[in-house]
Order: sequence, then C-alpha cells, then structure tokens
Amino acid sequence: MLDPTGFAERSADHTLAPRPASLRGITVGLLDNTKANAVPLLQEFADELRRRYNIGECRLYTKDYFGTPVKDELLKQIVAECNLLVTAIGDCGSCSAATVADGILFERAGLPAVSICSDSFRTSGRAMAKLQGFPGYRFLVVQHPVASIDAAQIRDRVRDAMPELLTILGVEA
Repeated sequence: MLDPTGFAERSADHTLAPRPASLRGITVGLLDNTKANAVPLLQEFADELRRRYNIGECRLYTKDYFGTPVKDELLKQIVAECNLLVTAIGDCGSCSAATVADGILFERAGLPAVSICSDSFRTSGRAMAKLQGFPGYRFLVVQHPVASIDAAQIRDRVRDAMPELLTILGVEA
C-alpha cells in the first residue's frame, strides 16, 4: 500500500498520550481539515463537551489541505496551547488517511487526540494507522455522509458518536 500522505512507514508505537483526569476546564483544540461541514461537526462536539463536562476554552485551527498531515509548526502550536484535540473530517480516501495520521502524530507528540472519519472510509483510516505503525489506533467513526448534511443531522451524528468519543478519551459517560 502506498502512503498518500507522503510519510514513510513509522516504527511501531502503540502508546497513547496520557488522558486527562477530568475534562473540566481543559482547553480543547479543534482541527479543521477544510472539508465541508468539518467546522460545524467539530463545534457541535465542543458544544456537547461544554454542556456535559464544563470544558474550558475551545480553539479552532485550520490545516492547509485535507489530504496531507498537519504541518509541524501547527502541530507544535496546538500541542503547546491545548490539553486535547479533536480533528475532522475524514470522508474521502486521502482525507480519512490524513485525519488518522494527524491523530497519531498528536498522540506521539503527547497530546490526546480523537480523529473523526465517516464509516464509508473506515478501511482507509485503518490502513493509515497500520502504515503509521499503530494498527490498533482507535478513531471515531460517524455515519456517512457528513459534507452534505444539515445542522440537525450534524447534531444527530454527534449525539450518536459521543459515547465513543468519551471512550477514546478514557472518560466515563
């Protein structure tokens, strides 16, 4: 399999960044990969985390291009400014691979991360995790499509996926 992100295969590293003891008051980074509806989806997850867990600030960041991993400068900035990251949306082949690669890059940099892909691209996400040397990397899967849905459907996707997001973060629902 060819790595569409341009990264060479990584050495095996199956270590997740330490999870926060609590979500209360933490700063959450939201990484928009520029795909349609990525920002509304991320903001809905942030709103739900605020309602349920009283998180602190949310900071929105935007990548240059959805089909490649986050640039090193932006990765370092997010790691310095946030306690955890949620990135979205992998809803095509290259963007799902890059979204999963982003999550793994942040985990390896010490920041807990949740990568969100649509279910139609689960296989692409799994392939990237394996290629990155982290075949068991757990990412969040939401119902496809995401790009063409309205606000009510986004809320439904978030409501349905919230328990899995919390599981990935090691938080009890």
